[in-house]
Amino acid sequence: MNRTVLITGAGSGFGREIALRLAARQWAVIAGVQIPSQIFALHADAERRGVRLQVEKLDVTNAADRDRFSEVDVDVLLNNAGIGEGGSMVDIPEAALRRQFEVNVTGPVMLTQAIARRMVARRAGKIVFMSSCAGLTSDPFTGAYSASKHAIEAIAEALGKELQEFSVAVATINPGPFLTGFNDRIFDSWKNWPTEREDTLFDYERIAYPYKQFDIEPVVETTVGVIEGTIDSYRNVEPKQNAAMQRQQMDAAWTRKSSENLGRRFAMVQTAYDMQPATPADE
Repeated sequence: MNRTVLITGAGSGFGREIALRLAARQWAVIAGVQIPSQIFALHADAERRGVRLQVEKLDVTNAADRDRFSEVDVDVLLNNAGIGEGGSMVDIPEAALRRQFEVNVTGPVMLTQAIARRMVARRAGKIVFMSSCAGLTSDPFTGAYSASKHAIEAIAEALGKELQEFSVAVATINPGPFLTGFNDRIFDSWKNWPTEREDTLFDYERIAYPYKQFDIEPVVETTVGVIEGTIDSYRNVEPKQNAAMQRQQMDAAWTRKSSENLGRRFAMVQTAYDMQPATPADE
């Protein structure tokens, strides 16, 4: 029998390509998309690539959508759906902050609860969270997004320990800067803020995502490997060469002084002003 995977956020980015790739590898793929218009587009992509998918509307913040999958047995759940709300923690509106956590944390956890119970009953299954390098460290203007991914890291860590005795595995994927358009949209999210805001600390029209970005293939390959079990690592950072930098940044918090460099602009803030959107890593 074909193995079954449920992928949320399959309408674009990593989720879309992972869904198509797994379908080509004979998985029974249930591809959840946020809005109905994405259903036709993903079916069209699948037809062009000669694969078959079951595409369903699945907005993780919608209880009715989640409930439709509460009785579905899947071998693997890939919690991939997510958004990024950018902006300084001093500037970001309350509504944007709440939406960040509803989409990235609360919705996925509620969906996971129902799926996990069925896996526990079968004593088999795997739950994979599309986390982020931002779940391990935090940069200027992505504090809200990073906070949501730090929450996912904590949830995945706890869940893995809780489900171990029931033979249900948990893993995370931790992408860094990849060219899906997602990172650049984070830095455009201020355009949805109330138009009367004139007291922001930063000029968001002039700043961009402060990293050069890579092609998505390493994330797709690693995620497929984690889902299929050929990669057994709990945490999976991509690109792999960034893992050492992540560890250094995490360790630096133990020795950094709260008073150091006060009165000077943080280097990454300046990089955000200097960087052009969607700058590829090979430039």
